[in-house]
Amino acid sequence: MLRRALPRLTSRWRVYALVRKHDPALAALGVTQLLGNLDQADTLHRLRGVAQAVIHSAPPPDQGDTDPRTRRLIAALSGTSYSPPGKALQARRSVLQRLVYISTTGVYGDCAGAQIDETQTLAPLSARARRRVDAERQLRDFGKRGNCRVSILRAPGIYAADRLPLERLRKGLPLLTAEDDVFTNHIHAEDLGEACIAALDRGGANRVYNVCDNSDIRMGDWYDKLADAFALPHAPRLARKEAEKVLPPMQISFMRESRRIGNARIKRELNLRLRYPTIGSGIVAAQKQLKGMTHALG
Repeated sequence: MLRRALPRLTSRWRVYALVRKHDPALAALGVTQLLGNLDQADTLHRLRGVAQAVIHSAPPPDQGDTDPRTRRLIAALSGTSYSPPGKALQARRSVLQRLVYISTTGVYGDCAGAQIDETQTLAPLSARARRRVDAERQLRDFGKRGNCRVSILRAPGIYAADRLPLERLRKGLPLLTAEDDVFTNHIHAEDLGEACIAALDRGGANRVYNVCDNSDIRMGDWYDKLADAFALPHAPRLARKEAEKVLPPMQISFMRESRRIGNARIKRELNLRLRYPTIGSGIVAAQKQLKGMTHALG
């Protein structure tokens, strides 16, 4: 997702990326890479004093109810750093002014299909979402303690031409019947990248933003639109009890949450103009892009 925003970012800033191993593609885009691992605190000392602005998109670990990766990142950004070998240990003053965190709308839990906005009480159902709530709390506390303006972007299902669940349709995995189906929300990866840049520029301190498009659609209808666009069969439909017997727990967890998320705040406060305001426009763009890729390969 952030790779799509890199041309815009590198045209305005010197961009660093924390990576586990060197990536030639990032180097080609003009990104300076810092080797480090958010699971290993002793590899993060170079982050101190490097940047005035940070986009934090790393997910929490796969286990637990907290996010130690975010805790280590905050410590690295605000703690003591070492000078080059042979020089005395010294602390450098943090220059960090802005931080944008990409969270998830999963923190709202199940809203029974209700229309909600950023004032909705958090009620995460899964450990995955509880870890995100913990990360948000840590970052908001960090913002309150220091002079860093923290903005949190809550994103739903992220899609693009290279992020479409077409394989699921090819496998014929079932979806819920219309009676049991849930409302789902989406954002195109390019629009999420633009939202990150907008939040760096105009995001409020400790302010939360739902980054989703204008679509109001159920999960099954989303997959039907994809199937029609790419000449694939519609997925079979099962009642919830039957689907729970055949689908993996991860997929079932998404089918237990239904909400329709408003995006007025990103338009009003971030002045964000969505390039793909509906999933229909995003799917058309994906069709064109994938068709172009096929011709290029041919």
